[in-house]
Amino acid sequence: MLKNLYLACTLFVPLCTQAAPINDSLEISSQQVEKTIDSIRKAQKYETGLIHLPGGKAEIKIPAGFKFLNKEQSKYVLTTLWGNPESNAANTLGMIFPEKSDPFSDSSYAFVVEYEDIGYVKDDDAEKINYDEMLKNLQKDEKEENAQRLKEGYPAIHLVGWAQAPFYDKENKVLHWAKEIHFGDQDGINTLNYQIRILGRHGILSLNAVCTMQELPLVKADIGKVLHMATFTDGNAYTDFDPKIDNVAAWTIGGLVAGKVLAKVGFFAIIVKFLAAGWKFILLGFAALAGFIRKLFRRNKEEKTLEGDTTVGGTPAEGTVPPAEEPTSSL
Repeated sequence: MLKNLYLACTLFVPLCTQAAPINDSLEISSQQVEKTIDSIRKAQKYETGLIHLPGGKAEIKIPAGFKFLNKEQSKYVLTTLWGNPESNAANTLGMIFPEKSDPFSDSSYAFVVEYEDIGYVKDDDAEKINYDEMLKNLQKDEKEENAQRLKEGYPAIHLVGWAQAPFYDKENKVLHWAKEIHFGDQDGINTLNYQIRILGRHGILSLNAVCTMQELPLVKADIGKVLHMATFTDGNAYTDFDPKIDNVAAWTIGGLVAGKVLAKVGFFAIIVKFLAAGWKFILLGFAALAGFIRKLFRRNKEEKTLEGDTTVGGTPAEGTVPPAEEPTSSL
């Protein structure tokens, strides 16, 4: 994924230099990216207040200071802007942003809201778990898991420790924890992976945030509000469980925390934003590259048309097609 993104950028710059000096080319590409970003921002429609999540099993109340992006627009962010494959956004119900940030903001975070229909998660083990011991075991398993990741073209990861030790609110059936993660062998800011699980009758509502460790104070300042935004609707709450007809999940509280969530392809794609320098240019550079190539080929075609005198009375001759208009960005 990252190899392809960087390759596109390396191809884009030489093409531009053939038409204009390097400084002019970079300025043009920067303006193109900012224009695309501005277009996307204007098209995005955020919501506040009570949101009925798709599927009818849960709802979320967005208070002052936050905003919600619906399912369709969130999938656009995750796949088109942040590079996730469609399959990894299949369970996405929306995204929660701080009021003054958006998908392009630096030094911020966003929670991805998902529903996982895994069944009723028993919480009998919640008070028996030794999370320090769990951390040691997870770190011990890294060598074998990283060998597999490297084979698949992903960077190795190191679980530095708990950025927020796992805590289970038994009364409200809310589990949350955060991991500090270091990617590859390069120096740099570590990644923060903050996860919330709200237990329900048929499955769990997941709120996952990925940002850098620099945003930990911001996330911690807001987490108290985020934890209580989402609730299950009548008949779908944890207390509505009926052992006679409902399925019990294979996961327990400990299993949710220790689960191999980092193996998901989507996780690596989401962190592109936070790891890649100049990520806006890398991800949106494709639009500038495509536009440049279209203009180049259109100009060449027009020159050939004039040289071959293929027009009659100012209109295209039979068998020729006028240049197409460039498409505009939209959600």
